[in-house]
Amino acid sequence: MELKTVDLAVEQHGEGIPLVLLHGFPLNRRIWHPIVPLLEKKSRLILPDLRGFGDSPQEVEEFSMRLLAADVLQLLDRLNIEKAVIAGHSMGGYVALEFAHAYPHRLKGLALVASQADADSPERRQARLITAREVRSRGIRYIAEGMPSKLSADAAIQTQLSQMISACSVPVVVAALKAMADRRDANPWLPEIQVPVLAITGGEDQLVPVEKAYSLIKLVNKGWVIEIPEAGHMPMMESPQKTADALFQLVCAANGC
Repeated sequence: MELKTVDLAVEQHGEGIPLVLLHGFPLNRRIWHPIVPLLEKKSRLILPDLRGFGDSPQEVEEFSMRLLAADVLQLLDRLNIEKAVIAGHSMGGYVALEFAHAYPHRLKGLALVASQADADSPERRQARLITAREVRSRGIRYIAEGMPSKLSADAAIQTQLSQMISACSVPVVVAALKAMADRRDANPWLPEIQVPVLAITGGEDQLVPVEKAYSLIKLVNKGWVIEIPEAGHMPMMESPQKTADALFQLVCAANGC
């Protein structure tokens, strides 16, 4: 089946080795802004909004992690980038894993930030579907008010996250929740990944336990974990210097610098 891709909104900073930064749910590319000044002199930073989020097209007739990965491939083609290091945060990590599986020839390195390879447990899947139902009936405020405190303990960051979530549309949020609930278990294809893999995990993450990072790294050929003890689910906003340093380690490992 041909995947119907869309042109993603994107901003770029710096020059050099391409590093694509994929945001999580239900956010947008602005989550990466704190690390831009720390990396833009070392790498070409590519910050897209995934379909439906931020400034990208609100196309949700089809919605899956595989389709979002195809959108990223189309973006690389549009930017004339043959290979890139791809870092995905949370849901963006699910997209990055699908990209690694479907388009390994276009990947130089892979980072999973506050993410995991496991599919949803039956309980977690049901919880997502209940959230989707509540968003349909109660609107975006349902998650804009309740979710930020689960993402970070920092009040200022919570305010920023609430603003990003509030900008989302109900159909996009519902489609994304269902797509995450239906996503595949990525563990079987982790051993196939031939590029360096980095897992960045926050010691205070309420949503993805630290153990998830270590379990997935055990299955890859070349990989390591960087734990940021003081960070929650948003290390790029909570500990930007440590996150930037970790990502540059991956860029160097992928390119021999």
